[in-house]
Amino acid sequence: MPQSPIKVFLVEDSPVALEILQRLLKSSPRITVVGTARNGKEALDLIPKVQPDVICTDLHMAVMDGLELTQQVMAKNPIPILAISNSVQADDTNNIFQVLQAGALDIFPKPTTGRESDYEQVKAQLISKIEILSGVSVFTKPLKDLTAVERRRNSTSVGKSSWMEATVEGANNAKSSIRMVAVGASTGGPQALQKLFSQLPSHFPVPVICTQHISEGFLQGLVSWLATECQVKVKIARDGETPLAGTIYFAPEKSHLEFNSLGKFTLNRAAGVMDGHRPSVTVMFRSAAQFYGKGTIGVLLTGMGKDGATGIQAIAQAGGTTIAQDEASSIVFGMPKEAIALGAVQHILPIQNIAPFLLSRVFSK
Repeated sequence: MPQSPIKVFLVEDSPVALEILQRLLKSSPRITVVGTARNGKEALDLIPKVQPDVICTDLHMAVMDGLELTQQVMAKNPIPILAISNSVQADDTNNIFQVLQAGALDIFPKPTTGRESDYEQVKAQLISKIEILSGVSVFTKPLKDLTAVERRRNSTSVGKSSWMEATVEGANNAKSSIRMVAVGASTGGPQALQKLFSQLPSHFPVPVICTQHISEGFLQGLVSWLATECQVKVKIARDGETPLAGTIYFAPEKSHLEFNSLGKFTLNRAAGVMDGHRPSVTVMFRSAAQFYGKGTIGVLLTGMGKDGATGIQAIAQAGGTTIAQDEASSIVFGMPKEAIALGAVQHILPIQNIAPFLLSRVFSK
């Protein structure tokens, strides 16, 4: 029995961009465009009538922008949302990660030239993202939840939650055998990383390294956004740098993140691995396993494909600790599933439980 086409609703205030997007999507037999709107207000009126499987929305629009639209949709009638934007400059990327925090599942950069020929070059990637998101289950995100970050920030001015205080205060003199935490993520990663990293205290006693698959041009925005959400430092790793405790280091765009014999970062621009990924989670995990051995904790989060599976297996084989995000809390249960299938994962945890687990390990004797 043939599958029903994926019903897509487009929200875009540029007539030219809207026409191009419609033409691109209509070229796929798997997709049908069931409606369009020029702003979020129009979209909210039309979406219940056409019941799309996926909403693609621009960010910057008059009357109601993509951020407010996402908040309203996820609070009232949750549907997978793909934010499409050409806002990749430093003064705009924070908006993109705000829309992810509001409930959008992924981002897709518009070609900066706006030419149809450039849209054609990314057509396959756009269609692939929509196909992935159409199969994702989303949940209501009440508007009151959007103030949670502010409440958390206010509470951290007088201290972390009681379980974290007890863990940290009771273990100040303990010396853990853990020396490095390595984290890999892909689709859905920004949201998962925010939930994980925002729970770590500023004096987290070991370095954290991270490889996140993300569209080119968005990494600095992700790092800047996470830096405002976290107590630990967040930065992009530099070649020759020595990783320090209390800092999260991201693999740069187009470079694998590895370690040399002295434990300093080396940025490897060799060819992509595991479906062409550069940076690759597997490359980073293998290097961490080789240098830190049983002192490594590997964490594999939501994402499509197999990158990270054999890498986290290397950590397990070196005597390290391995964790995978569970299916229920993953936007795409691809990478964790592959690692679990290899028998490389010792602990399968929902995203909200991973930080407490890490704290219990790094502050233990």
